[in-house]
Amino acid sequence: METTLVIIKPSSVQRGLIGLITNRFEQKGLIITGMKMMQLTEPLLKEHYAHLVDRPFFPILLRSMMATPVIVLAIKGVDAVAVVRGMTGVTKARNAAPGTIRGDFGMSGQENIVHASDSPENAVVELARFFKPEEIFEYMPLVTPALYEPDELKL
Repeated sequence: METTLVIIKPSSVQRGLIGLITNRFEQKGLIITGMKMMQLTEPLLKEHYAHLVDRPFFPILLRSMMATPVIVLAIKGVDAVAVVRGMTGVTKARNAAPGTIRGDFGMSGQENIVHASDSPENAVVELARFFKPEEIFEYMPLVTPALYEPDELKL
């Protein structure tokens, strides 16, 4: 199993979508192993979006991501990064397929509901950026064996 990072963005917090979004991940069978509300800061965002700092839209991104607190999630499951990315949909929310989180709840490229790690390697880095080790919990919900074949779990 792998763990990935999801950030429920300020626009989603303002719209009251936190429960709807977390429910989607839980209904899929993913395990929320860490969750907290936090206020993002400019230094943290410059680190997180280092690849975008020199882009002309970066000040807009900063304002957007600091508008309210966010919810950060550590989500675990078999192929969690790919599964979560598939569930979130494409970045420009108005182009995201119906049934995806962005496709169902968003219309914007910037206010696009969530951030999700784009690779297992980046997930490791991003999780360490937003969570202390003691804030991510290892547990197995009782329903897990009903979600996977025994070989997929590798327990």
